[in-house]
Order: sequence, then structure tokens, then C-alpha cells
Amino acid sequence: MPFSEFISYLEFEKKYAIHTVTAYKNDLESFLSFTSEEFDYDEIKTVHYSIIRSWIVALVDEGISNRSINRKISSLKTYYKFLLKTKQIEVSPLVKHKALKTAKKLQVPFSEKEIDTVLNILAQEKGFDGIRNKLIVELFYSTGIRRTELVNLKMNDVSISQKTIKVLGKRNKERIIPLISSVLNTIEKYISYREDLEIIKDKDYFFLSRKGVKIYETLVYRVINNYFSKASEKVKKSPHILRHSFATHLLNEGADLKALKELLGHTSLASTQVYTTNSIAKLKEVYKHSHPRNSSK
Repeated sequence: MPFSEFISYLEFEKKYAIHTVTAYKNDLESFLSFTSEEFDYDEIKTVHYSIIRSWIVALVDEGISNRSINRKISSLKTYYKFLLKTKQIEVSPLVKHKALKTAKKLQVPFSEKEIDTVLNILAQEKGFDGIRNKLIVELFYSTGIRRTELVNLKMNDVSISQKTIKVLGKRNKERIIPLISSVLNTIEKYISYREDLEIIKDKDYFFLSRKGVKIYETLVYRVINNYFSKASEKVKKSPHILRHSFATHLLNEGADLKALKELLGHTSLASTQVYTTNSIAKLKEVYKHSHPRNSSK
């Protein structure tokens, strides 16, 4: 494999997730295929930027979005950084490259009313699945954790006495998130149901199916999509929208941006600032309806 050394670096040194490593590998192989077919060039270590620019033009002509193209070029940039680090090249061909402009995607959070409606529906459901699904929704909304973080939560990550959960985020970065009383109550009920399962195969994992095995990401997506379809007409109904709702609602209530950054597990404040868009919109609405000099009230 032409990129085996780089792939090993991503897996074992950078500790990237398997799907992330696969995406990098696919992007590099796609570029290699392009250089081979268009320029009869089978070695991309020393390509000139003009060849990369030709690839970008070809991707645009194929109708690939600027966002997707930027991700592919980001894979290339990481590869060339690795070659610089290992002294296989002296200058990256992407040193002066500027990313293509992309339209900012505004994620619309669920309203508090929509979330309350779903929780009220779940409160009526009985049995293991009902309490587990209720806890999934509550944890997403009260902690802002990612779907993969919820799926991989372990039993010893949940501390009822400390009222916290320990989350293993991107690049194996740990963070501690506090739990509110209502969620702790649901956790205790879920654990009780969990202990009554006939068979528990994946004992270490916190969230299980009725068969006693670790739940999977598709199941979690289906839970969120199914229940929020009953309460919301929004096009996108996913775990990430619940994470977005958590962040937006906290900011609307005056939460500190830096504290929110730590709760969400972001490495930079810029990532957290994306969530301020809806918060500012809320402030404008409050201002519009509250200011005594506003004639449009």
C-alpha cells in the first residue's frame, strides 16, 4: 500500500478513529488515481501545486461541493505535513493554498417545547427500551455529548455519587461533565432495568440492547429521529441537533462560551462560536419585542 507508513501514523500516533483514517486513505488514493490517469504521474510526494489545482477543478466539474473538496485537500495537507515531519520532502506543495469558500450551514436546534414533548412521550413508555431511550435523549440534551461518545460510554464512566460522567472524546481527550438530578434519577432506573436483563454480553458498556450487547450508532440515530418526528417538523432530526440544542439553549441562558467549549470537548473556541448564531438571533428577537422605543412591537 503506497500510504501504509502515513496510515500507521494516523492510527497509532495520532490515534484517529477508523472511519477518519479510511477517509484520509480514500482521499489520497483518489488523488493518486487522478495524477496517474491525467498526468501519468505515480508518485504524489513531489507533485507541483498546479497538478493539485487541476484536481480541484476536476472535482468542481464533477459537482463535488466546496466543503467536500476542502476536506479532500485537508487530507492531502495532512499527508504533506507528515512527509515534512519525516523529512521526505522539504516544502509542501500546499503551503500557499487557500481553502475554497463555503456557505455556512446553519443548524436549527430543537425548541424547548419540542424537547419537552418528546420527553413527555417517553415518560409514558414502559420497560427496558422505554427507559433506555428516555435516558439517551436526556443525556444528549443535558450534556451535549456526541453520538459516538454516548455509544462508547462505559459503566465505570458513570458516577452517581459524584453526579458526573467521564467522556472519551476526539483524539482520546477525556472530559468530566456534571449531571442534573432528573438525569441521575433516570440513570438509576435504567441501571435497575439493565441488571434484570437475562444475558449481558458487553458488561463494560453502559448502554445495551435487550440482547445485552452494546448499542450501535444507527440505533441511537433511529431513536432520536423516530421520537422527534412526533414532535418536530424540522428536516434534520439527529443526535447532533440535540447537541446543538444543548449548546444554543445554554448560551441563550447566559452560559459562558469558554465553559461551553469545555463541556462540548472542543479544542478551539472557534468551533464553539458556531453555536452563537442562534443565540444572537434569540437576543435580537428579545430586543425587538422588549425595547420601549421599538415601534414595530
